[in-house]
Amino acid sequence: MTQGSDGSPARRTVLGAAVLGTAALGVGATATPSGAAERHGGHGGYKDLPYPTVIAHRGASGYRPEHTLGSYQLALDMGAHVIEQDLVPTKDGHLVCRHENDITGTTDVANHPEFAARKTTKSVDGVSLTGWFTEDFTLAELKTLRAKERIPAVRQENTLYDGRWAVPSFEEVLRWAEAEGRRRGRPVWLHVETKHPTYFRGIGLGLEERLAKLLRRYGRDRRNSPVFLQSFEPSSMQRMAKLVDSPRVVLFDAANTRPWDFVTAGDPRTVADLVKPEGLKWIASFAQGIGPWVDLIIPRDANGKLTKTTTLVRDAHAKGLILHPYTMRNENSFLPADFRRGTDPNAYGDAFGAFKVYFETGIDGIFTDNADTGLLAAADFRG
Repeated sequence: MTQGSDGSPARRTVLGAAVLGTAALGVGATATPSGAAERHGGHGGYKDLPYPTVIAHRGASGYRPEHTLGSYQLALDMGAHVIEQDLVPTKDGHLVCRHENDITGTTDVANHPEFAARKTTKSVDGVSLTGWFTEDFTLAELKTLRAKERIPAVRQENTLYDGRWAVPSFEEVLRWAEAEGRRRGRPVWLHVETKHPTYFRGIGLGLEERLAKLLRRYGRDRRNSPVFLQSFEPSSMQRMAKLVDSPRVVLFDAANTRPWDFVTAGDPRTVADLVKPEGLKWIASFAQGIGPWVDLIIPRDANGKLTKTTTLVRDAHAKGLILHPYTMRNENSFLPADFRRGTDPNAYGDAFGAFKVYFETGIDGIFTDNADTGLLAAADFRG
């Protein structure tokens, strides 16, 4: 059974309620909710964002193909506090918004016979991938492609929008954010990830300098600028700290993994080491926050049920770090088993219940594919 067959009414209800609810509640406005100013320090910049902060993961990716202007616009219209972009480079050095440089599953490139010969196999961060890659295309060539839904079996309704939008360059997104900010009378916050930075530096397409140049051009290079920079590779954020003053976040995968820059440098530390107080102290020397996988905050057992909350939130806050964990999604297949409803993995479960549990840990914000659900859950949590 798919969302299209029995998930549509619930999906539309949540979406419609959020658009109405956020307007009524003023969610997404610059004013900080009661109590949040004290918690965040009230010093401007990210400390004045609403609490809990709702970050639109790749835009409104629960409803539109991810990393498209359509996805970003819908997330902003819903009232999302921050909107995420993942950055990868083109052959001619432009930064574009894709979750991966492998664009096989997120564009119609396979339908373009003129690019058939560019299908290839590469090793990216130790993983062998076969497909088409952004670094083998110029920006002009990428612009001939159209974006499509990445997980159509799960989000069949999103396929309605396949082909509607092109792959956006990050500069296009910056111009869009500027225009929307002027129209709304407040800045549009972005959460920008450098993807596979060690890999790209190794092929002569370093991300950080290109990103810093754009941030300076559009005035998002200061400590209180409306942008977060993020990466799973700590060295990328160390490099960005030398280039701009924009706030930085280090992302954490599973506890037993190692950042790829650690692998290439021979650093034996794992994420389990980085989430300990000493590791967090090191992170705090060049970053303002962490973005842990939600299971690092509340692990799941072998059956997918939540277990005991770790001390990560407390320990990170003790080092002055904010926490933006990832990723909350409405579908049963992504939720902890405690909040799944029915047997259809693609149907919506009790996402509101899951949001409440994560908010109660004291996190500062959360990434979600469903900003409308997250905003209503945040409003409920604030009471």
